[in-house]
Amino acid sequence: MSQVQHSPVHSDTEAALGQTTVVTAITTIATTATIRDKALNRKLDIALLPFLSLLYLFNGLDRANVGNAETQGFTSDIGASPDDLNQAVSLFFITFVVLQPVSAAVGRCIGARHWIPIMMFSWGIVTMSQAYIRGRGALIATRLLIGAFEAGFYPTAVAYLSSFYTRFDLGVRLALFYGQYAIAGAFSGSIAYGVFHLRNGPLKNWQYLFIIEGALTSFVAIIAWIWLPNGPGTAWFLEPEERLLAVERVKQDSAAYVEHKYGADGMETDRLSKRDFIETLKDWKLWTVLVLNILASVPSSAFSVFLPLVVEGLGYKSIRANLMSVPPFVCGAVGLYIFAWSSDRHKERGYHIAGGILIGIIGLVLTVTLSTNTGKYVALCILLSGVYVSPPLTVAWLSGNTPEPGKRSLVLGVNGFGNLGGVIGAQLFRAEFKPGYRVPLYVTLGCLAVAFLGYLMYRALLKMVNGRKQAVLDQMTEEEVANERLLDMRYADKKVTFIYGL
Repeated sequence: MSQVQHSPVHSDTEAALGQTTVVTAITTIATTATIRDKALNRKLDIALLPFLSLLYLFNGLDRANVGNAETQGFTSDIGASPDDLNQAVSLFFITFVVLQPVSAAVGRCIGARHWIPIMMFSWGIVTMSQAYIRGRGALIATRLLIGAFEAGFYPTAVAYLSSFYTRFDLGVRLALFYGQYAIAGAFSGSIAYGVFHLRNGPLKNWQYLFIIEGALTSFVAIIAWIWLPNGPGTAWFLEPEERLLAVERVKQDSAAYVEHKYGADGMETDRLSKRDFIETLKDWKLWTVLVLNILASVPSSAFSVFLPLVVEGLGYKSIRANLMSVPPFVCGAVGLYIFAWSSDRHKERGYHIAGGILIGIIGLVLTVTLSTNTGKYVALCILLSGVYVSPPLTVAWLSGNTPEPGKRSLVLGVNGFGNLGGVIGAQLFRAEFKPGYRVPLYVTLGCLAVAFLGYLMYRALLKMVNGRKQAVLDQMTEEEVANERLLDMRYADKKVTFIYGL
C-alpha cells in the first residue's frame, strides 16, 4: 500500500498562512491598544490637563504682576525704590528655589490633590495683601511668602501628570502645561492694560491688579480641591475600564525597572523611601542638568517679570508697554508647543532643547545689534519663541529617565533650583541699565551660549552610557537580564536594562 506524501509546497504555504494570521492578530491587538490609549489621552487632555494648566496660569500671573504694577509707579507709591523691587524679586526666588524639594516631598506624601489647592489658596491671599503694603520690608516679606507657597506647585503638578501619562506622551502635555507661564505673561499684560484704565476709584490702579488676580487665584484653588482626583484609579471623568487602563499603562511603562504596591486610586502606597533621597543626591544626571537649566532659564525667568519694562524702553508709554508685551509671550508659547510636539513625536529631547536655545541666541544677537526699536521688538519675539523650550523639555527628559516615582518627585523638586536663573535675571535687569538694557542682554547671551554647548555634551554623554550598557547586555544571558530587572542591587535607571532617552 502506497503512503500519501504531503507536498512540501503545501506545508510551506500553510506555515506562511499561519505566520500571517499571527502577525495580523498581533497587529490588530496593537492597533486596538493604540486606539484605546489615544481615546484615554483625549479624555485626560479635556478634563485634567486644561484645568491644571489654568492653575499654572494663575501661578505665573501672581509671580509676574509686580512688573506690570511697576509701570504704574508701584514702588514709589509704597515708599520703596526700583532697586528694592529687583531685590524683592531676587529674594522671591530664594524661598521659591530652596523650598521646592521640601514642598515636592510634602506633595508626594499627602497627595497632589490636597497640596496643590493649599499652596494656591495661600499665595492668592498674599497676592491680595500686596495691594496694601507699605515700605521696602513689606515688599520683600510678601515676595518671600509668595515664593514659599508657590515653591512646590510645579514639581508636584508634573509628578501628578506623570501618574496619568506615559513618558513619551508626557512631553507635549508638559509643554502645554508649562506654556501657561508664557501665556501668563501675555494674559498679565492684557489684564493690566484693562485694569490700569481704572482711574476714578478709591485705590491706585495697581492695587486693583493685585486684588483681582489674588482673589481669582484663591477662588480657583477651592474649585481645584473638588475637581482634581487622587489618581487615575479614582478619576471621576473616566469610565471604570478606562480607570483600569490608566493605572495599568503607567505601571507597565516602568514595570521592568521598579516594583510597587498600588492603592485603589492607582498611586503607589509606598510614597517615599530613604533610598529615594540617597539616590537623588548621588544622581550625576540631575546635578549636570541643573547647572545647564539655571543658565538656560535666565531669559525666561527674567522676561516674565521685566519684559514690560524692556518694552517700555523701546519707546512705548507705560500702559501701552503692558499691551505690547503680549505678542512676544504668545510667540514664546507657540514656539514651545511646536518644539514639544516634535520632541514627543520623534522621542528625542536633547537636540530639541538645544534648538530652542539656539533660536533664543539668534533673537538676543538681533536685539543687541539692531538699531531700530521696531527691529528690536521683532527680535524680542524671536528670542522668546526659543527660550521657553528648555525648562519643560528638561523636566520631561529628567522625568522619563527616572522611572522610580519616589525618586522622580525629588529629582523634579531639586531641578526647581533651575529657577535660580530668576535670581540672576532679577539682578541683571536693574534700573541703571535703562532704557536699552544692553549689559543684561549681553550677559544673558553668554548664559545661553554655555547652556547650548552643555546640553549637546550632556546628550553625547548619555549616548555613551547607553552604549556601555548595551555592550554589557549583549554579554548577559536571558536569566541574568531577568534578574537585573527584578533585583534591586542597582536602582531604577542605574539598571543595565534601562536605556536613557536622548
